[in-house]
Amino acid sequence: MSVNVQGIGESRQEQKVARRHMALLFLFAVLVYFVGNASMVITDPVESNYVETAKEMMASGDLFSPRIYGNYWYDKPVFFYWELIAAFSLFGQTSFAARFFPALLSLVSLFLTYFFGRRLYGERIGWLAALIMGTSVELWYIGHAVITDTTLFVSLSGMLIAFYLGYTERRVRWYYLAFFLAGVAVLTKGPIGLCLPGLIILLFLAWERRLRELWSPHIFAGFALFFAVAAIWYYPMVRLHGSDFLDTFLGVHNVLRATVSEHPRDDVWYFYVLVYLAGLFPWSLASLPAAVRRVWRRDLRLPRTSAMRFLVVWAVTVFAAFECFATKYVTYTLPYLLPLSLLLARYFAPRRELFRLLAGGMTALFVVLACFVAPPLMEKASGRETATLLTPAVERLTAETGAQPLVVSYRDDYSCSLVYYSGIVPYRLAPAEVLKKSMPAPGEISWNDKNVMPYFFQEDLPGDRDVVLLTDVERKDGVRMTVETLSQELSGTWEQIGETGNGEQIFLRRAADGPQGEEMGR
Repeated sequence: MSVNVQGIGESRQEQKVARRHMALLFLFAVLVYFVGNASMVITDPVESNYVETAKEMMASGDLFSPRIYGNYWYDKPVFFYWELIAAFSLFGQTSFAARFFPALLSLVSLFLTYFFGRRLYGERIGWLAALIMGTSVELWYIGHAVITDTTLFVSLSGMLIAFYLGYTERRVRWYYLAFFLAGVAVLTKGPIGLCLPGLIILLFLAWERRLRELWSPHIFAGFALFFAVAAIWYYPMVRLHGSDFLDTFLGVHNVLRATVSEHPRDDVWYFYVLVYLAGLFPWSLASLPAAVRRVWRRDLRLPRTSAMRFLVVWAVTVFAAFECFATKYVTYTLPYLLPLSLLLARYFAPRRELFRLLAGGMTALFVVLACFVAPPLMEKASGRETATLLTPAVERLTAETGAQPLVVSYRDDYSCSLVYYSGIVPYRLAPAEVLKKSMPAPGEISWNDKNVMPYFFQEDLPGDRDVVLLTDVERKDGVRMTVETLSQELSGTWEQIGETGNGEQIFLRRAADGPQGEEMGR
């Protein structure tokens, strides 16, 4: 059991090279992960949930209980919301602020990869591995997305690295750091933040025939530290919200996610094979012929070193664990990116020209995508433009009538980014028969528990109140929405009062036919 410990007795030249590489990694990350972020608006359906939740937590002054549309929201633990709140406090509620921590933690992940690769295999492998990971499609995509995965990636990777250094160097402080980071991972994503790295460590120690390491008194002290960190949020949440929190957070967003597919079309055996090929592009495809040749020639050997065994167990366990999950997402296997980058770096180290070509090409491509391609595409997936049109329309009607109009969304998909950008929470309007199928049922654990937006049965749409309705022009059922078709589906006389620049959505108004009534709905 040995490890190439860099940083001990290094020459001044080696330290100079390390400082230069870290400076270059910093500049690379700024160019690839920060440039263009201010132009990338918040998109539906995922990013908007996080930013709206953080926005409402700030407005309420309650930094423990996530909430959305005025309702408590137990989709994810609190740590990523704290990151968003911190960024909003520093930079305002802007796109740059929302994407600040995902970009920053992408930079941290590059430093982690460089640090660990340098410890295991020397300066060059650490440097190449960091660039391989930084120029992979998956990290670039997730590093720009307003989601929890970069925070989980860094905390989980940091935990595993700290464990391995504690194991090889026999230094207790690394074990304590590992347990602390496990607590952060659980505050970010839930039980998977401990269970997944715990399984990796267990399998690695079993392979090493060193399971007795688990009986060290420092391990028990480490668990005490882990529970202390996790209790910062979980303890008050259980005290404040009790079974509602436990049933929804653990039952729906953890147990149900693992056992019942949220998107059945993606629950196929080859899903993560495709994710690997696309996510680690171009490195996955460039190394594929060599991998196929080794399999064809049966030139396969078990890892001979502790470091190699650890990296292989890490990567394979992540892939296998999420392959067993019923719900599959492209972001789930991100934790295997670090060990795979280190393994690929060993392959590309002697192939200098190919490496330079791929790394340079992907860097240039990512800058072009961030500055010129992603912003208009994200605008199409966002409700920002709709919000800029809806807000003045509602304000104008309120000033004209002296009463707030009832705002409803008669669309196939509910836009949370519209809520984030406008501050207006439209009711989702549909027939009672349709809405009741998608509403959470008391005592039932199902995916309907994710639908926490306010509802309004179209049969109950009041006639004594102004109504502002937002709808898609082309619905998924093939119906083209106009004033005439809407008047046939909903009673009353409707008039169009606006449309988005691309003509895909229109606003309509139905004036009250009597004294303004009270708002109804769910």
